[in-house]
Amino acid sequence: MHASTTTQTPTATIRPGSWAAWRIALRPKTLWIATVPVIVATSLAWSVAGVFRPETALIAFVVSVLMQVLTNLQNDVGYTERRAETGARVGLPRATANGWLSTSAVNRAIAATIALAAIVALPLLLQWGWPILLIGLVSTLAAYGYMGGPRPIAYTPFGELTVFAFFGLTAVCGSYYVQAGQLGPAAWLAGVAIGAHAAAVLLVNNYRDRAHDAATRRRTLPVVIGAVAALRLFAALELLPFALVTVLAASMASAWFALPLVVLPSALRLVRDLARTPDGLAQNALLFRAVMLEVAFGMLFAAGALAHRGL
Repeated sequence: MHASTTTQTPTATIRPGSWAAWRIALRPKTLWIATVPVIVATSLAWSVAGVFRPETALIAFVVSVLMQVLTNLQNDVGYTERRAETGARVGLPRATANGWLSTSAVNRAIAATIALAAIVALPLLLQWGWPILLIGLVSTLAAYGYMGGPRPIAYTPFGELTVFAFFGLTAVCGSYYVQAGQLGPAAWLAGVAIGAHAAAVLLVNNYRDRAHDAATRRRTLPVVIGAVAALRLFAALELLPFALVTVLAASMASAWFALPLVVLPSALRLVRDLARTPDGLAQNALLFRAVMLEVAFGMLFAAGALAHRGL
């Protein structure tokens, strides 16, 4: 999933091919979207199933991050190859569009990322067989296809749904499965909750860029459903996870699973502020807040799951 954040490297100081240029293409602050699901799932597997395999958790963690890296790199180069950049966009600059990285160099990095993810995931494939192969293939295709291929997902209204499916359900339930060897209601609830947060992050990104996207014929969700409906959907996505942890806490008879409710006021403020903030650069700060809200929610969820097991 691609999203830009508020802190920018001064573009005048960027040398072509430098680490600063690669940081722009890699979008390191978005990697939280890939790490939170694995942390949540691993903690939940220990809490519910009493299982913790550190080497398995590490593999899942690395593979998830590599899928986010793949998405970010393909997003950067995909826009450049389609000549989709215009002066109207208010997000962070793209490395290939500005000539800081060549499209060939980024495409080589994409191929290397796919190969590395396959190698890292091989032990899980050997242990669990075809389910891991299927998850790996579909996740790779989705990450590449977000901005790659003949019909990029980023040009359709299905970006948020894709993020929900792969950085929520797939990442959480897949990471839980390789720990516990099975799935249960708690894993599915956690997957939906984290997926909703991840989709909300992309929705802020697409809401901010809706004018630019409409001008470049990108039919993202806010372009298709309109600004008012997008704001309502954002509110639903940000608040749904808190309802789900309440259900989980009741079903597990443990208040620890409701620990993420601590950041519910932050979610309510974020929903309010997105509706009130004028279009433009100020919305980048809201995007970063949406990322940090998912991080806070996930860390509190993991802490509550561990406390439930420990107490």
